[in-house]
Amino acid sequence: MKKVLISISLLFLLNSCELDRFPLNGPTTGTFPATAQEAEMGLLGAYKGLTLLSAADTPWLHVMDNITDIGYARPGVNYTSPITSSLTTTNALAIKPWEIHYKTIARCHSVLDNLESIKDKMQESTYYMIDAELRVIRAYAYSQLIELYGDVPLVKNGLKLGETDVPRTSKKEIQQWIIDEMTAVADKLPAAQTSYGNVRVGAVAAYMLKARVALYAQQYTVAADAAAKALALSEGIYELTPFNSTKQFVGKDHSAGEPESSNIFGYEGYKSSKEWIWVMEYNKSISGNTHNQGYYMGSRLGKGVCYWGPTQNLIDSFQAIDGLPIDQSPLYDAANPFANRDPRLDLYCVRPHSRLLGIQFEPHSSFARVNNYWPVINGTSATPTQVSNTDATNAYRSFSGYLWRKHQDVSDYNNNSVSGNSDLNCGIFRYAELLLLYAEAKIESNSIDASVYEAINKVRRRAGMPEIKNGLSQAQLRTALRYERKVELANDGLRWYDIRRWGIAQDVMNGVLYLNRAATPWTKSVLVRIDENYSPIYNTTEANKYFNTQDVIYKIGKDEYWPIPFAELNANKNLTQNPGY
Repeated sequence: MKKVLISISLLFLLNSCELDRFPLNGPTTGTFPATAQEAEMGLLGAYKGLTLLSAADTPWLHVMDNITDIGYARPGVNYTSPITSSLTTTNALAIKPWEIHYKTIARCHSVLDNLESIKDKMQESTYYMIDAELRVIRAYAYSQLIELYGDVPLVKNGLKLGETDVPRTSKKEIQQWIIDEMTAVADKLPAAQTSYGNVRVGAVAAYMLKARVALYAQQYTVAADAAAKALALSEGIYELTPFNSTKQFVGKDHSAGEPESSNIFGYEGYKSSKEWIWVMEYNKSISGNTHNQGYYMGSRLGKGVCYWGPTQNLIDSFQAIDGLPIDQSPLYDAANPFANRDPRLDLYCVRPHSRLLGIQFEPHSSFARVNNYWPVINGTSATPTQVSNTDATNAYRSFSGYLWRKHQDVSDYNNNSVSGNSDLNCGIFRYAELLLLYAEAKIESNSIDASVYEAINKVRRRAGMPEIKNGLSQAQLRTALRYERKVELANDGLRWYDIRRWGIAQDVMNGVLYLNRAATPWTKSVLVRIDENYSPIYNTTEANKYFNTQDVIYKIGKDEYWPIPFAELNANKNLTQNPGY
């Protein structure tokens, strides 16, 4: 499917400087687009704009969970400051989303502003398709901006010189604008555009965006209705993809094999999985359209630098295979903590004694040498070789003691290096999230019926977990839903938003995050309980004996949003800063 964005290279030769004008005075050439072909090229340029947002050369969506309670980044100003209430107006992490999303919005306006003038030069259906797709892209960009910054300037067309001092529009007003926009354009689109590898949006994506924004806005009935419409349109097109045969290796050690989910989150998945509803496409044949995610996510022995990884808090959140939290399940054994657990622990995370990218992963210093299975994988030997264990000795080994398996592909082992480049796509919307959006909206609107249980249970059945019990209260269903969002959507980039909108950020991001960089064995006494939000509550005296920690700070009234970048405040005198900065 690496074909959708090929034609945009010509567009950038024609119009590159106009498309990247920044911050809010988007391109208005007066003559572009002049034809239907140019309009489509401009549309593809807008899609490509979504791929430009990264941090540490990792797509943004796979960065965000690593500044929450479930993920951890290598310590440093950019990634420690968001979790210690010390972001500044010049912090690169806080600047990038503002810059890139407004650039993408400007790319949309470069076509939308003049599209009406060439309506008679194209088929009516083409006109409405291009108009609708651009409005979905623009709305998505705004949906990200308002979650990160709150009130932001709502710009609906390219601005001319002298018109750039646009004041902030309330988040609530922009949420309603997005909902109304998606209501207006969704039915102008086909249900899906699978022939484009779901790079181009269809009605399912538009309704899903409406559902997500309405849910975040606490318009639960609107969200449930939009999600229901998206699910109905998905029939025969989108569905959950079963995990592949490597699921048999979960809970076992490296000698058994390597569990992985590349048939969903890897190259194979983006090619053939029916779970992806909307994706960002990366393509090595286009200049600047790659990333180096595999290098930053990979282990030291996987030619990576261990930049991101799950926290102990997330590892301890995974239920036992009987569906009970580990503080209640008789199957949980702290001396063998990775056995008898929700298979997604091993399918989505990398833990000690497992295999990653063909190599045994052991952060504990007692493992001086580990197994390299590539001779076995390549068929050159019946047995693995032994290699020095830099995953235990390198100063910049995993800082959490764990790594992400999800969104890595074993084939990137051959590509990983400081100068590596990958064109593994990045998903924006997938069917599992749509099911959970629907379930949450129905739970919060207290319109609970069998469809709520089925939506959650579809996700659980795919994982091999027991179905939730019937007859649960609203509060119990909320707990079940929050568990599924925490583990199923881990490292998808949604946790930062979830803990804020649920009002639990001040609880889970105050105090300490527990990490296990040395892979130290622990006892069951470290854990007091798993709370109603599926957050582990630790016995700090005991936990401090085994785990290392990261202090975290969350200030109510400040850390709900990031600061407006200093350069934007200087450029636009009508902007005001968020509280606390």
